[in-house]
Amino acid sequence: MMLNKLNKPFSMIREFHLADWFTLSNAVCGTGALFSMLSYLQTSDVIHVYFACGLLFAALFFDVMDGRIARWRQNSSGMGRELDSLADIISFGVAPAVIGYGCGMQGLYDRIVLTYFVACGVSRLARYNITADALSGEGGKVKQFEGTPIPTSLLLVVLMFWAARQGALREALWFGEFVIAGFTLHPLVLLFAVSGSLMISRIRFPKF
Repeated sequence: MMLNKLNKPFSMIREFHLADWFTLSNAVCGTGALFSMLSYLQTSDVIHVYFACGLLFAALFFDVMDGRIARWRQNSSGMGRELDSLADIISFGVAPAVIGYGCGMQGLYDRIVLTYFVACGVSRLARYNITADALSGEGGKVKQFEGTPIPTSLLLVVLMFWAARQGALREALWFGEFVIAGFTLHPLVLLFAVSGSLMISRIRFPKF
């Protein structure tokens, strides 16, 4: 009986499919990117920004592969869908926002916009989960997206990577800063607002 109790914490892990391990790898990469940006804030060594951006592209690889593996093995599940959403919000929602913050978007207005961006990502994934069946065609495969998929935030990550390469971080951030009512806004952060707004839009995009 004692052995059965010890095995209970591992019973869920034994139920994981191969695709679920790829999904968890997505979340691990996103978490690693967060730690890399914390290291950058501590050391100011730009290599940590490069690591953070690279880890998010590794997360994209695992995100693509988990879906393909699930379809190949024909063992997708509701748990897999929830795991995918939770991993995506770390890797393509929270992590890009933290990269933006670490790169210099640290004013009050910046933080409000970055929080809005993450909230849009969470909302986008929740809406996808409840509408995926309605958007599915024959065979149960989703044919189109409503709003831009959250991995499109990697376009912002590419931008931050290029800014790091050009030394355009913190005080040197592109487009400078504005002080409004005593609080700072970096115009570059508005790209996060645009990205978030597109995620929660009703515009439909074909899934390739």
